[in-house]
Amino acid sequence: MDSTTSELEKMDIGEGADRKLLIAVDFGTTFSGVAWAQTRRPDVQTIIIQWPDSTSGGLEGISSDKVPTELRYEGSEAKWGFQVDDFGPRHQWFKLDLDPSQSRGVSDLSRQYPDQHALPPGYNFSGEKLCTDYLTALRKHTEEVLKHKLPQSILKSTPVEYIITVPAVWSDVAQAKTRSCAEDAGMGKQLMIISEPEAAAIYALHAMDPHSIKIGDTFVLCDAGGGTVDLISYTVSALKPILQVEEAATGTGRLCGSTFLNRIFNKFLVDKLGLNEEWDEEVVEDAMKRFELVTKKAFRGSTSEEFVIPVPGLADDPAQGVRRGKFRMTGAEVKQIFEPVVQEVVTLVRGQIAATNKSVKAVLLVGGFGQNAYLRETIRASIDPSIEVMQPPNGWTAVVRGALMKGLSVMEPTTARVKVASRSARKHYGTERMTKYDAVKHSKRPNYWDAYDGEYKVNDMDWFIKKGDPVTEEKSFKRQYHKVWPVAEGHNKAVSQDLLMSEDRDSTGAPTYKDSGDVRYQARLTADLSCIPANDLAQKTGKDGRQYYSVHYDIEMTYYSAHTKYAMVYKNVKYDSVTVEYV
Repeated sequence: MDSTTSELEKMDIGEGADRKLLIAVDFGTTFSGVAWAQTRRPDVQTIIIQWPDSTSGGLEGISSDKVPTELRYEGSEAKWGFQVDDFGPRHQWFKLDLDPSQSRGVSDLSRQYPDQHALPPGYNFSGEKLCTDYLTALRKHTEEVLKHKLPQSILKSTPVEYIITVPAVWSDVAQAKTRSCAEDAGMGKQLMIISEPEAAAIYALHAMDPHSIKIGDTFVLCDAGGGTVDLISYTVSALKPILQVEEAATGTGRLCGSTFLNRIFNKFLVDKLGLNEEWDEEVVEDAMKRFELVTKKAFRGSTSEEFVIPVPGLADDPAQGVRRGKFRMTGAEVKQIFEPVVQEVVTLVRGQIAATNKSVKAVLLVGGFGQNAYLRETIRASIDPSIEVMQPPNGWTAVVRGALMKGLSVMEPTTARVKVASRSARKHYGTERMTKYDAVKHSKRPNYWDAYDGEYKVNDMDWFIKKGDPVTEEKSFKRQYHKVWPVAEGHNKAVSQDLLMSEDRDSTGAPTYKDSGDVRYQARLTADLSCIPANDLAQKTGKDGRQYYSVHYDIEMTYYSAHTKYAMVYKNVKYDSVTVEYV
């Protein structure tokens, strides 16, 4: 597939420059969704439900709220989504290749129940190429749909901006890769990135009855999808003029989505019926379709239930439960398939509730798996009975709907319905500094003489954000730093500061020193001072009587939905800025 600039992006802006067309993309692990709206009509938000299938390359193939995140290459052509049938090798889950640093990339379930048709990561193609090709197909199809939904005059005169969602725990490297793939797919340079659980929460809270929400209410949002399950918690901080929430606990997630039900069922079938002489791939395909479309949705936990699975062509075998091309499956057998997956989700939900340290009002289930009745009832039976378990409407598309709502509110703040006022920092963030030596506090650290201040110093960490601290979105704050050097050494051309971080996975507290704990480099900020004459740099006399250049500068920090921006400021001039991972 080519990754050329999109047709809509190339169209002249013309007289509709005050209007924009926003397209939100929920780039999911197993399924992806698209929604769009015009900023002039923010109340009209549309989900794309038409997708090409293996027999039709047009718009009339399959009707679905989402499309599979799958690819298959046939020569130079890439089949995608519903065009990829159930037979033969295919690329799946390639989104996760963008962030191999995530420990959830491999779970016990994914080791025990691999997909027999999935190609291994990096097979023939890099994760970046697979993501770019898939997003290109998604973008081209979206533009084709819009040509049938909007007049040509509007399409030609309206600039297009894309929004793409990423997991809240995505690293800065993974975010940069996601942005690069989307740009290469023709989604433009003005790409907005929004975290998935936050987008889901915006829609889910908006969909609730406003009269049932009070200040102080805490909600746990569980986005249970096909591949991953992500959780995040919010506490209501204001009701008017719009609903405002603050993050109550840092997000968690794991690979334990509903796809594993299919994989466990597949293994169950092979173990049960695989020795039958007529067993082949067609039997598996028909059985899997019935399990996916009927059994998974109908099962509510009763072991006395019975489910009929079509197994065409298999000979009658009363001992195996096969008669007239049908296999009878007991509720107890279905429950055994559900249990390992559902219990992982329950563990995540209970852990998130505990992490809030608050009285939780409700668990909100969104995502495709989040609509499952047995999952809902199992969670309900596993937590405090005072906590409600709710499934907001349109749960499968909550992420893409919320992403579009967020994008519209950024473009036109008056359209905002739910605002995340603050988040909980996932790591410690800071920089190294010089501190006066304390014989008690720094007894085991090497120290050095600072001639300028006339005292011994040590290097330790200055954490400007600590794990768990509340972080306010789009509100900048500054931290001042100071560097000196002898005038005799000449005019320094640049001043640099390294940004560091610590995950502190065991929650033992922020490390005191750069070489202790798990402190890692994040980015470097540099102020190029070569354009400033030496005579304009402040000079001070040190304790040793020598002249020193003295530079006071600020590090300015601004936090957004899915990334953080740092800038180095000297005399109110921004000299450098970097965009790094979500705090």
